[in-house]
Amino acid sequence: MNNQQQFRYSTGVIAYPVFFVMLIWVVFWLQVRFLPEIKSFGIYPQTFEGLRGVIFSPFIHGDIEHIYHNTIPLFVLTMALFYFYRDIAWKVLFYGILLSGLITWYIGRPANHIGASGLIYVLVSFIFFKGVFAKHYRLVALSLLMVFLYGSMIWYVFPVKEGMSWEGHLGGLITGIIFSLIFRKTIAKPEKYYWQEPNYNEENDPFLKHFDKDGNFIEHLEAETNPESEELPEITYHYKKEDD
Repeated sequence: MNNQQQFRYSTGVIAYPVFFVMLIWVVFWLQVRFLPEIKSFGIYPQTFEGLRGVIFSPFIHGDIEHIYHNTIPLFVLTMALFYFYRDIAWKVLFYGILLSGLITWYIGRPANHIGASGLIYVLVSFIFFKGVFAKHYRLVALSLLMVFLYGSMIWYVFPVKEGMSWEGHLGGLITGIIFSLIFRKTIAKPEKYYWQEPNYNEENDPFLKHFDKDGNFIEHLEAETNPESEELPEITYHYKKEDD
């Protein structure tokens, strides 16, 4: 897929992120109104029962402040994912939830780890490193934007705040790096224009012929002629004798 097809807007760029964000809010509403017990369905490390949280934990949040702080980054990052990497977007989301959850389950403290922040770290890490590896100006610009918006998040992969699942953040960061390497073959590359072809001759370029050596535009080009190949016109004479 070339870049013109890769970087093209579609309804899924907005629709899928909206659906995903609405889903976590619906789950939170059900949790508050009818099913408060689902709050315990998070990742509880190194227990068989805690494995269910690998699937459920991104959709479960502790309170309104928790889900609010995750909503905007999740929407922005999934929108960027579906716009720039639509072919692998669902794989990154699905396997990102699984792998980051399993890492959290393996390294986490004995606690109930919930929230979509682990997935957010997957997306930030993946988009940043994928852009760096791609060396394509749009994707590198996107990576720099990730640094500008979410660069401070790097501190939260360490135990700097009590009650925060830094293990989930670290698992997401590691997962994003792994995915940027696994899906390296699908990195978009700059298009190869005709002037980058090995047989390209600048002197014969029809566009550049409109400019002289100093870069001035030539409005009227002189017709090119080749004296050696130019054929002389054939002239036929007809004589008419006058009558006396």
